[in-house]
Amino acid sequence: MHGAHQHGAGHPRPSPVEPPSPGIVYTTPPARASRVPEPPPAPLPPRVTLQVDGVEVSVPAGSTILDACRAQGLDIPTLCYLENLTPVNVCRVCVVEVKGSRVLAPACSRKVEEGMEVQTESERVRLSRKVVLELLGSSVDLSLAGPREPNGDAARYRERYGADPARFGTSAAPAAADERDAREPGHHHAPQSEQAARAATVEQPVKVDNNLYVRDYAKCILCYKCVEACGEDAQNTFAIAVAGRGFDARISTEWNAPLPDSACVYCGNCIGVCPTGALMFKSEHDMRAAGTWDESAQTVTQTICPYCGVGCAVDLHVQDNQIVKVTSPMDSTVTDGHLCIKGRFGFEFTNAPRNLELPVKRI
Repeated sequence: MHGAHQHGAGHPRPSPVEPPSPGIVYTTPPARASRVPEPPPAPLPPRVTLQVDGVEVSVPAGSTILDACRAQGLDIPTLCYLENLTPVNVCRVCVVEVKGSRVLAPACSRKVEEGMEVQTESERVRLSRKVVLELLGSSVDLSLAGPREPNGDAARYRERYGADPARFGTSAAPAAADERDAREPGHHHAPQSEQAARAATVEQPVKVDNNLYVRDYAKCILCYKCVEACGEDAQNTFAIAVAGRGFDARISTEWNAPLPDSACVYCGNCIGVCPTGALMFKSEHDMRAAGTWDESAQTVTQTICPYCGVGCAVDLHVQDNQIVKVTSPMDSTVTDGHLCIKGRFGFEFTNAPRNLELPVKRI
């Protein structure tokens, strides 16, 4: 009874541990694999066949008309589109004609469909692009505007479509500082008698309220790129948005607060996506104003940001042996072209004067 109580049916007696068999040689574990295991291959999306300017094109399902056109080497004008941002369809210079569609379709966001027939340079398309470029050129300073960065390439589009912004007349007088920001949404501003026959303009003084970047909204085309980069597409700070309606629409902080008093964290991602120079490094702005900015004399060095362990790829733009601005390549899998305040602006210490003749401490 005592044995049954100690080793009952529910508690079997443990078996003794068997000693290792003789002859087994214990070795070190095998070496680790020399390469990282690859994920299983993703299934390829089905193909969609369409016609672009009479040529049959096959692209993966989910592609846009712009993707299909670029795959054929076609130069479709764009201003508000950027590969690392969500398309917002506001500039309307990428519109194309789709057979059966009542209106012109934005190529940057319209998905391809089986059997779709697209015309990229029809008379209707060319006229639409011409008028859009004329309206923009009559009210905005496009001297630096480009499809992807402020480089003046928009002038090619004006020449390509014969756009003449001057046909809308002489531009009206520029607005005073903060005048446009004080306008109320929905309120109609009747022009003065001497301004009635002039083309409306967004020209206004440059906003300089910090030492990192400036806002020259006389060059703003309301492409929404800065809003998207500050919002869900990159930073999730939402420091800026579109205020006002109609021609009074403008990019603004909350209650038009100065940048130092706003929610801005100075990541500078808005600068990285601005295609017109409306947002610009203060260093670049000052050099352009002084006439010393010369991109042909600049070198670009690719390196890694040293401030943390993320490993962001950065491009250092150097002129006269000084870093004048920092960007990040959009094809970087780490940054997608975006940076933080340290990666984009934390380079000034390299330009500070240094005393190379260190004093010798005698003991």
